[in-house]
Amino acid sequence: MTNHTAETDFFFMEFSDSKQLQVLQGFLFLLIYLVSLMGNLLIIMLVTVDQCLHTPMYFFLKNLSCIDVCFISVTVPKLILSSFFHISAISFPGCVCQVLFVVFFAASELFLLTAMSYDRYVAICHPLHYDAIMNRAVCVQMVAVSWLFGSLFGFLHSYGTFSLSFCGSRKVPQFFCDVSSLLKISCSTMHITIDISVIFGLICVFFCSITMGFSYVYIFNTVLRMPLLQGKSKVFSTCIPHLIVVSTFLVTAVTAYLKPVPDSPQLLDFLISVFYSVMPPSMNPIIYSLRNKEIKAALLNFYGN
Repeated sequence: MTNHTAETDFFFMEFSDSKQLQVLQGFLFLLIYLVSLMGNLLIIMLVTVDQCLHTPMYFFLKNLSCIDVCFISVTVPKLILSSFFHISAISFPGCVCQVLFVVFFAASELFLLTAMSYDRYVAICHPLHYDAIMNRAVCVQMVAVSWLFGSLFGFLHSYGTFSLSFCGSRKVPQFFCDVSSLLKISCSTMHITIDISVIFGLICVFFCSITMGFSYVYIFNTVLRMPLLQGKSKVFSTCIPHLIVVSTFLVTAVTAYLKPVPDSPQLLDFLISVFYSVMPPSMNPIIYSLRNKEIKAALLNFYGN
């Protein structure tokens, strides 16, 4: 049983042979993970308990924080444990789950960010019709569709990836199981299912990017026609954080997945992977809380009570 288990395990790359540096790496990622959890859980709590934040924008933000908590929890805890206990192996079912949930939450976040850009477009370009268009039912449906499409992509990519054969080295050139790294070590020459899944995913990424791009073109066109500087400032205070979040997520994801997977990853490859899987969930609560007066007011009100 032990030998059979060892044959099906995958092994992650180690970024240092020094056990001391691995432990230091573990503490660093433990700190990042705790900060990310605290920030996102704080946003979830504030939006839940503060009546002033019961609006579509904060409903989407709450769901974004939920996704970020799940997203970073798929990969980072395993990395922390591997760093502390110097165990780079992951079981076959564990690797399947990582691929499934990484794609699931990444796709869900992309669709949710698209919904958030549409929400800002309606709020700024059609303020008189905002309550009618972005009612509770519509918001719930948008979030449900985001999670649904995320789960669809997760199942498609995990099924396509693990329908391949792994007859050679099982050393994944990454610190978690992702599609591109597993394709690199697969000995299958034909992978039609995963190719179709990737093409379908790229089409959706293109569609979401175009949708967000058009939303902000209309938003900035409307803002430039506003006569009052105060109104422009308020609009920018709600749009700039979302733009930063979208840019961070898309740039890191595209860089991580379009860059060829090297045979022997270097420090730069590790940092790119970290930016994609760790940076967006960690930065989102900081970006929104630093530039958002309502979040700050809700936080002060919560501690004041």
